[in-house]
Amino acid sequence: MSNKQIIVTGGAGFIGSAIVWRLNQLGYDDILIVDRMDETDKWKNLVPLSFADYVDADDFIEDLGDFSQSKAIFHLGACSSTTETDSDYMFRNNFEYTRDLAEFAVANGVRFIYASSAATYGDGSNGMLDGYEDLGKLRPLNVYGYSKHIFDQYAARNSMLDTIVGLKYFNVFGPNEDHKGDMRSLVNKAYEQIRETGKLQLFRSANSAYADGEFGRDFVYVKDAVDMTLHFLDNSLGGLFNVGSGKMNTWNALADAIFAALGRERQVEFIDMPEHLRDRYQYHTQADLTRIRAAEFNNDVFELDVAVADYVQNYLVPGKKLGDESTAG
Repeated sequence: MSNKQIIVTGGAGFIGSAIVWRLNQLGYDDILIVDRMDETDKWKNLVPLSFADYVDADDFIEDLGDFSQSKAIFHLGACSSTTETDSDYMFRNNFEYTRDLAEFAVANGVRFIYASSAATYGDGSNGMLDGYEDLGKLRPLNVYGYSKHIFDQYAARNSMLDTIVGLKYFNVFGPNEDHKGDMRSLVNKAYEQIRETGKLQLFRSANSAYADGEFGRDFVYVKDAVDMTLHFLDNSLGGLFNVGSGKMNTWNALADAIFAALGRERQVEFIDMPEHLRDRYQYHTQADLTRIRAAEFNNDVFELDVAVADYVQNYLVPGKKLGDESTAG
């Protein structure tokens, strides 16, 4: 294990704090957390974790020269709201910040692993293969997806993807997402809904090709997403890689898993999908894991019902974060 510092941007956020948790389990604590502490409670994600220092994201980017000897940068910091409409903010925060950080890392030989997104694939009609030869064919459905997509294109155009890693996260769920508001996973929202009302609301299909509840996503447990991410810490591989379960599970299947984890009978009510989502809604996502498997990531991933049970029973019900669990795996 190198004694060089590891930097995690967005380190107080959902996936970022989960990476710090797993790094702690692997024996790393010389970790620099970079983030912006807004008015959310994401600071609570840091309480059980071990790290060396914290720096505000704006201060960090201004003083990059101080970090040229770092072992690696995991760049998870971004605005991840798929409903955000402030394009200027998205481009500055998600594209320009990532570009500047990547150029610094490449120039100084610092390992750089960053969060792209499955939102770059749009409706999936042009495939969800994670190579970067056909990036020009992709058509994201929202400005968040596009802000991620243009950095993927920039990195490919400038031969950065020979040495840096971009990870196209699919629908990640799990502990430490409480602060995300409307961007929380359905599992997190459903837990509150079912506890308060005894039932779960799901969107009715607005696409005649899909029955209500029979469209879905590639839902990937955050523990699997973290293991896929950290797989690239100690190798020199570069490129774009999907991070998912490799399966499409329907919203009905997810609902069944949540009710089962809570030991309750299924009670689902279908409601109309809001107008502002209908033209930019992904009805089917499924990660092709061929490339990450070829990169020798050989771990099995959680089955949906097992992951949901772990999340609900070991974190949501007892109100625990990653790092302060006693019975969770």
